[in-house]
Amino acid sequence: MRRLLLYLIIISTGLIFIFRLFYLQIYDSSYATLSEDNAIKVIYDYPQRGDIYDRNGKLLVTNQPSYDVMVIPRELKPFDTTEFCSILNITKQKLVRNLQKARAYSPRVPSVIIPQLTKDEYAYLQEKMRKFEGFYIQKRSLRDYHTDNAANVLGYIGEVNNAQIKKDPYYLSGDLIGIDGVEKQYEDLLRGIKGVKRIQKDRFNRDIGPYKDGKYDTLPVNGKDLTITLDAELQAYGQKLMENKRGGIVALEPSTGEILALVTAPTYKPELLVGRKRSPNFTKLYYDTIAKPLFDRGLQGEYPPGSPFKTVNALIGLQENVIDTKERISCRLGYYYGSRGQKLGCHSHPTPLSMIPGIAHSCNAYFATVYRRAIEKYDTPQEGIENWRKHVESFGLGNYLGNDLPVGKKGNIPRAEDYNRTYNYPTYKWFSTATISNSIGQGEVLATPIQLANMTATIANRGFYYTPHILKALDGQPLEEEQFTVPKKTTIDKEHFEPVIEGMHQVYLIGTAAHLKSPGIEICGKTGTAENYTKIDGKRVQLTDHSVFVAFAPKENPKIALCVFVENGYYGARYAGRIATLMIEKHIKGEITRKDLEDWVLSNSLEEEYAKPLSGEPFKINQ
Repeated sequence: MRRLLLYLIIISTGLIFIFRLFYLQIYDSSYATLSEDNAIKVIYDYPQRGDIYDRNGKLLVTNQPSYDVMVIPRELKPFDTTEFCSILNITKQKLVRNLQKARAYSPRVPSVIIPQLTKDEYAYLQEKMRKFEGFYIQKRSLRDYHTDNAANVLGYIGEVNNAQIKKDPYYLSGDLIGIDGVEKQYEDLLRGIKGVKRIQKDRFNRDIGPYKDGKYDTLPVNGKDLTITLDAELQAYGQKLMENKRGGIVALEPSTGEILALVTAPTYKPELLVGRKRSPNFTKLYYDTIAKPLFDRGLQGEYPPGSPFKTVNALIGLQENVIDTKERISCRLGYYYGSRGQKLGCHSHPTPLSMIPGIAHSCNAYFATVYRRAIEKYDTPQEGIENWRKHVESFGLGNYLGNDLPVGKKGNIPRAEDYNRTYNYPTYKWFSTATISNSIGQGEVLATPIQLANMTATIANRGFYYTPHILKALDGQPLEEEQFTVPKKTTIDKEHFEPVIEGMHQVYLIGTAAHLKSPGIEICGKTGTAENYTKIDGKRVQLTDHSVFVAFAPKENPKIALCVFVENGYYGARYAGRIATLMIEKHIKGEITRKDLEDWVLSNSLEEEYAKPLSGEPFKINQ
């Protein structure tokens, strides 16, 4: 029995060894990989990043050569750190810190020690590289900007962080990635595919040639060239008009949803975030919390839309059959409501007014009446608000538009449940007049400039819009993505748009922008003055109003729809209206005929307004 037990132990031990050897040699490749890592040096060949062109074929972004000093920590030999640091103009502390970081990342995988050498630094170091074993120079590309504008649209590239490396194994420490704008949104298309070279090493760690005669080597695949929808000339002109001002301009092509211009002010030159100066420059821009040059006001700024929102309320009134185009409503310098005689103020204008002149003269009393009827048509204000909200959101307001840029805000279109919370319903009831500010684009309503431009394009199209987008073509081939080519329809019937459009046309003929018309162009627009509040020591204080203007042109077959928003710009026609007319002339005529408007905009600054101490300002009528 004991003899049998001994045989069983010997046989079992033998089977265990055989199974383990079989597993290690057939199934487990970790030791083979480790052996291969020790014997093979991997060198990456970085592709050219794709170029970016504007809609007219103008080159905006291309590449320039750059050189990174790389290290493979396990191959590092003692070297003269003083000489090395002197050549690269860095401190010894920084070198030590970067070497420690590289070793912590991986002793076998290359890491960037000093990125983006100049040509002169590269040439000088290349002659001395034999002294610094374990280091080598990696050639790659940096961005080369052929424009001083559109930094907020184009974005920039920078080094990947650890989270990005973990998320996508394509990236290695020191690789560059799109950080913002088009560079970020279309990173997968622009970056291309890295090539790989594997070099065989002997037991003395010397290079002895390509691994398996280069059988597993790959060539880099360059990134794809992008054509974006931006008109570089229009963008540059808009940026010029917005100098010494804060705000945004968003211009769209109504028939496609293509973004013609996306201006934010203040901004910065794209070249500031290129090369070794990128980090200190970014720090300065990031910590400028007053001007906020990194904040894209066209996409991220949420403001009360003001009077341009009256056009949507007019359309809702027609759709809900609570008003027609002929009924005239009186205005006694405002709309009076409630048992205590509350008043929604208005400016002086002819009265009574029907819809078309009501839009032209921006009568608050008219639109407060229409809005109240639309809410009170239903059994409860909750039902009325929800129905109203459904119509408003069909214009792309109150939610993300789905555009192909990586930043944005959704704005706000209030819900019944918001007011229920505010007024502690059902303990206390609330009525349509509690929300009357919505009638003139104030109150709880918030919108971004791109949403207001899209709302205007929707009106220009008589009831539908295409999702705004920035990408036009890929390697010269037009894009036909369903997301951007299928129209989104509003809840408003087509026939209701004509009187509203005529009202916007009358704004330029007899209304609040009559002094802004351009010879030969039928422009439809709407002025707006958005109230501007802030909190000081816990108190709500009114500051200088924002200047808002929306417009499209021509009236038939429109080529451009836009929103101009100028912070602290007083009233709609003062800054925003002038800028809108000039942008329309630039796009449609290709030249400026209203030189008087241009001279005024370029010679007037709001810097003194922004420099004022925060204090209350007199109430200004919304128009």
